[in-house]
Amino acid sequence: MTYDLYIGDRTFSSWSLRGWLMLEKFDLPYSSHMIGLYGGTMAQDMAPLAPATLVPALQLPDGEVIGETLAMAETLAERHPDKHMWPTNPSARARARWLCAAMVSGFSALRNECPMQLQHVNKGFPVSDALAKDLTRLEQLWDHAALASDEKGPWLLGSYSLADVFYAPVCARIIGYDLPVSDKARQYCNTTINDSAFKAWRAEGQKVTYDPFPYDMGLETQGWPVD
Repeated sequence: MTYDLYIGDRTFSSWSLRGWLMLEKFDLPYSSHMIGLYGGTMAQDMAPLAPATLVPALQLPDGEVIGETLAMAETLAERHPDKHMWPTNPSARARARWLCAAMVSGFSALRNECPMQLQHVNKGFPVSDALAKDLTRLEQLWDHAALASDEKGPWLLGSYSLADVFYAPVCARIIGYDLPVSDKARQYCNTTINDSAFKAWRAEGQKVTYDPFPYDMGLETQGWPVD
């Protein structure tokens, strides 16, 4: 039994990163397939997966295609209860689901103003009022989630869960734009980008070069903080 995961460019596709982490971090069998986000072939590449039109898309072993990361997450958790993709504690599980839903439906300033890119760190990025509000809300939700956990650990709810999958690209944005967050939040972001799975994803993305670079902010940059 193998899943087929269709993803976009690893350096930039935040949603693809989420889909990939669901499979990679929970040791589920899969094959990944690249969709041409920047090569002009996206519509053609996605056509066999209709009605899915965006990455990631997940094809189940029986051929069923699932779009949207929340649907993918719930489907995989249901099919693999032994993997404990959601926290086992009911309160923690409820808050993890809340976190994931909040990520999908909110933080528009963070997502729009700071497109995910895993190449470098932008220095001196201007933080708008809307972005500052998103960062404050983000930390509020992260702190609220931690209070529900009966486990100790470096992740949002102690042990790694789907909540950490959904917020991995957020951590990449905070690092990639050197955004102002608390020491506690930055520590969590550093844990995320230093995780072996995240580093493997980024390393694959770095094999591809872009000229011009899609998200050049015209700012001074420095190297990504991990190798």
